Amino acid sequence: MSPHLTLCNARLPRWLLSGLGIAADEALVRIEIAAGRVASIKAEAASHPRAAGSELWDLEGALVLPSMVDAHLHLDKAFTLERMGEVQPGLLGAIDAMMVDKAQWTAADVRRRAGQGLQWAYEAGVSHARTHCDWWEPEAQPVAWNVLKELAQEWAGKLVLERVSLIPLHLYEDRSLALKLASQVAASGPGALLGGFVHSTNWSAAALRNLFEAAQAHDLDVDLHVDEELNPAAQGLATTAALLKELSFKGRVVCGHTCALAAQPLDQAMRTLDAVAQAPITMVTLPVTNLLLQDAQTGSTPRQRGLTLVKEARERGIPLLVASDNVQDPFCPLGSFDPLEALTTGVAAAQLNPAFDLWSDSVCRSDWLRREAGALPLQTGAVANLIIFPQANACGFPSRTQRRVVLRAGRVSNGEPLAAWFNPCIERSAA
Repeated sequence: MSPHLTLCNARLPRWLLSGLGIAADEALVRIEIAAGRVASIKAEAASHPRAAGSELWDLEGALVLPSMVDAHLHLDKAFTLERMGEVQPGLLGAIDAMMVDKAQWTAADVRRRAGQGLQWAYEAGVSHARTHCDWWEPEAQPVAWNVLKELAQEWAGKLVLERVSLIPLHLYEDRSLALKLASQVAASGPGALLGGFVHSTNWSAAALRNLFEAAQAHDLDVDLHVDEELNPAAQGLATTAALLKELSFKGRVVCGHTCALAAQPLDQAMRTLDAVAQAPITMVTLPVTNLLLQDAQTGSTPRQRGLTLVKEARERGIPLLVASDNVQDPFCPLGSFDPLEALTTGVAAAQLNPAFDLWSDSVCRSDWLRREAGALPLQTGAVANLIIFPQANACGFPSRTQRRVVLRAGRVSNGEPLAAWFNPCIERSAA
């Protein structure tokens, strides 16, 4: 493939067109790539000057997205379900099954399973992934923590892998231990975040304060499992927003799950979201796992669903991402480390329309995980990491997106070559 590539008649989502300053009614664009980076993105016109030596392909309106982010994974647990017996329904039953299996984990076992997950994510077009790592013992660093660090180093240049220490909230009740845990996470190198499992079964406002103060002391961002339940009395998200304001927290905080919002009285939930909108918080919804775990009872059809209030969060300008969560473990028997699989479930369960033009940002905006949010994932000067969906259309998205062409730094990294789907672009001279 030529180092200078031009994609003609590409269909970008409207949220991206708006950010690029291209009118929404300019449905198709031309993306010019040089030396692995985006040289220009312009509305398609009757004629364009052709760059010398450029290889031109006519995408004929095919959908194009930036490479994806999977903001909430559990690579340490992936692919463990096949070796387990019967798992009791619900979140706490899955935790019990996982604790039994985890006692047998070795570095080689974690490396094999997590490595397979990363390969699947890479093939799907993920360029930024964040995995949680169970950290349940106060004095012992989990075997998976350093394995995931090694994998992050090995995959550098292909995808960014961040690690979150998933620590139960009760371990933060002792302030000195909270500071020690944060120190260990900070010392483990770049890409590490302090995390916590915040649930009504372990609720402690004092412990949550210690968590944030310890993170602040060690300049760590935070990523929480919070209110992953349908208990309307859950206080994790509301208390998080209040604490961040009180502490003038400088880092970025991600709150995953927040299912309890959907079970609370509407005025209470809206007050919480109003406070979240004023805090440095990104919300992450995990539709596949939460639909399977919440209101789960043997022999009964679930009546309550586990989604958080995604539309209400978006209305308030709260950054919101959709992610895969658990894959083929006791928490979720499904999954393939493809964020579009999670988005497909979210589109159906939460009625997210239009999915391509509005909601596809929820699997592309890795900048929403960082302190300095705001940079578009596809713009002039950015690395040309793109995904082309030859068989999909904007109306039916994300249907028919399984087959895709993934470009990294302007070159096909996996999937079929452009020539398998598209023809060279025939340039027309201006009248």
